[in-house]
Amino acid sequence: MSGSSFYRLRSSFSAHDMDVRGLATAACPDGAFVSVSRDRSARLWVPNPSEIQSFTEMHCMKGHSNFVSCVCIIAPNETYPRGLIATGGHDNIICVFTLDKADPLFTLKGHKNTVCTLSAGKFGTILSGSWDTTAKVWLGEKCLMTLQGHMAAVWAVLILPEQGLMLSGSADKTIKLWKAGRCEKTYTGHEDCVRGLAVINDLEFFSCSNDASIRRWMVTGECVQVYNSHTNYIYSLAVFPNGEDFISTGEDRTLRVWRKGECAQTLRFPAQSIWCCCILPNGDIVVGASDGIIRVFTESEDRVASAQDLQAFEDETRLIKEGSNVEAYQWSSNDGSWMKIGDVVGSSSQQSSNRVMYEGKEYDFVFSIDVNEGGPSMKIPYNVTDDPWLTAHNFLQKNDLSPMFLDQVANFIIENTKGHTLGPAPTSAADPFTGAGRYIPGSVGGGQGFGADPFTGAGRYIPGTGSTGAVPSGGADPFTGGGAYSSSSLAKATTNIFFPNTDGVMFEQANTTQILGKLRELNSSAPADHKLNDAALNCLEKLLVLVTDLKSQQQPTAEQINVLWKTCHWPEDIVFPVLDILRLAVRHPEVNAQLCGGTEGASLCNLLLGLMSPEGRPANQMLALRSLCNCFSGSHGRALLLGQRDAVLSRAADLRSVCNKNIHVALATLVLNYAGRLYGQAAEIEAKAQCLSVASTALEVVQDREAVFRLLVALGTTLSGDSTAKDLARSLGVSSQISHYARVGDPPKVGECCRLVMDELQ
Repeated sequence: MSGSSFYRLRSSFSAHDMDVRGLATAACPDGAFVSVSRDRSARLWVPNPSEIQSFTEMHCMKGHSNFVSCVCIIAPNETYPRGLIATGGHDNIICVFTLDKADPLFTLKGHKNTVCTLSAGKFGTILSGSWDTTAKVWLGEKCLMTLQGHMAAVWAVLILPEQGLMLSGSADKTIKLWKAGRCEKTYTGHEDCVRGLAVINDLEFFSCSNDASIRRWMVTGECVQVYNSHTNYIYSLAVFPNGEDFISTGEDRTLRVWRKGECAQTLRFPAQSIWCCCILPNGDIVVGASDGIIRVFTESEDRVASAQDLQAFEDETRLIKEGSNVEAYQWSSNDGSWMKIGDVVGSSSQQSSNRVMYEGKEYDFVFSIDVNEGGPSMKIPYNVTDDPWLTAHNFLQKNDLSPMFLDQVANFIIENTKGHTLGPAPTSAADPFTGAGRYIPGSVGGGQGFGADPFTGAGRYIPGTGSTGAVPSGGADPFTGGGAYSSSSLAKATTNIFFPNTDGVMFEQANTTQILGKLRELNSSAPADHKLNDAALNCLEKLLVLVTDLKSQQQPTAEQINVLWKTCHWPEDIVFPVLDILRLAVRHPEVNAQLCGGTEGASLCNLLLGLMSPEGRPANQMLALRSLCNCFSGSHGRALLLGQRDAVLSRAADLRSVCNKNIHVALATLVLNYAGRLYGQAAEIEAKAQCLSVASTALEVVQDREAVFRLLVALGTTLSGDSTAKDLARSLGVSSQISHYARVGDPPKVGECCRLVMDELQ
């Protein structure tokens, strides 16, 4: 790397459909690199032999079911002379690829949350970091050890040249040095999340952070230099072979080249987040950004892009808000400044002839807003029929910005569109806490009324409903003590009446006549080896009556419980009335002890998890979830579910994508009950991390307001009184995921609860 030349564009190409989140220089072919993206793919790029400036896609790898976050290269060995490619993603797994097959050679499973960073060492070792607060060491297809000690997501990992030494950087603001699986040292100094690490030599390393600083550390613990030039989060670092000069990228839309400890060059980009970078063997720099474009820069005159391409890169425009006006600017890398080229405020009229085109769609307004002090602004497309708060939320989430800007952005939109807003969302007509009048299995989106049995087309049996299927009057809300959707005073509440909720929420309503009628009807047509005789039916009838009235002094008999357990193994198309009896029965202390204790407990759990398969029947999924919720009513059930937490919550989380609001309410209740049992147990951070993960990811897809409310209560309960859980939630970006619920006014408890949860995260 010369001391006087500057980097200029070599090549720019649309590499992915979504953000490019990771880059790594490939072991071979010469000059190649790998990119990974939110579009779930990894791609190998090689120099184009016929055009020195450009690159060609040589290989596309797909194995992840969600965003791909990171990549590293495993060095060549005798078995794989061209090396291997490892990628980590939001599906919690690591995929390992060869250079000639699209499917993974193998996958590594063990992390409980997003794998966001990878580093490869000697002998094929991989070090991974995850949002689950751990780092893991892998060799081949086995996890050798788990590094535990961070209090928040592990955003950066690095295997040092000295064998056995590893580094991890975390959202808890610290860096840890590990040797043989034990933490030998903790480095403090950064004031925000540590996002990247890079080797300098055997004795030194760099780190970068959301605090906009880069630090140079001695392995022995001393911070010997701090580099300040970036104006926002710094995401990635790469060091030149001389061990002194390096590059960095960040949220301020820039790549910065550092020479002899000083920022020697700043390259600005037409994208908000400059996520990643790597350095090729010839000294060229590769950069990946939030616009899905890969850009390569070079010092070599022979590889510089054409004059037309260089001009096109310089002509990328920016919109910057100045006072009450929104103005269009373009950046000139030659002049090193922004140059105003006109006003681009968007239409002040709702007429289609004056609508503004943005990303191929017409909008009433395309605004610009400056949320980074002194930095370029970003576009907000908006129609007058849109909800300004939802638009603001989506804008912040898309650009990975803090939810603290929600009010500022939404008020900007309202002010500049004359305050147009949509009317309130329609209210729910039923009380979801009582279980009555809420559920018709198989009727998602309508099509069947309460007068028809959705399983057989006849009768009126609806699992979990009351005697008439009507909404009960005055149903009590177990959180507020009032009607489930009543009490407008909630919006003005100054005290927290929602969480922590440690009592648990059960599904208790039932119509015994309808359940027994459906049971007898289905028994008459059941396969011979499952059909119950009159004595067995009588046992279930007596058991149902008994467990419906928990104040009864009569105890269930062993025979009754045995018949129930046997009947729970009916075929899946007819088992639903039995599951309805089960979810009521497990509330009884005797049944809870018999079915949830000992080896029987594991069998019950396996049965219900099987019924909760994403490919299963919605009625069975819903009733299995409700049965698990009701298991929390007894000590044996609580012990069982805490012991089986990982499997239960993992399977339950799979049902968030099922388009059924009743399943979502049951799922939310299950997470809430877990959160209640974990309240006050600071040591259960892994369990709390799973609750946070399931609740926050469910909130991305759940639409039913009651399910949303219960998930918010679960989040609040998990966070209450636990600073570690709060740090974890901050590192997972929970605030940005839920912030748009803060403006929900119907029912008012949703918005109020959301605001209280966000207060916990301040």
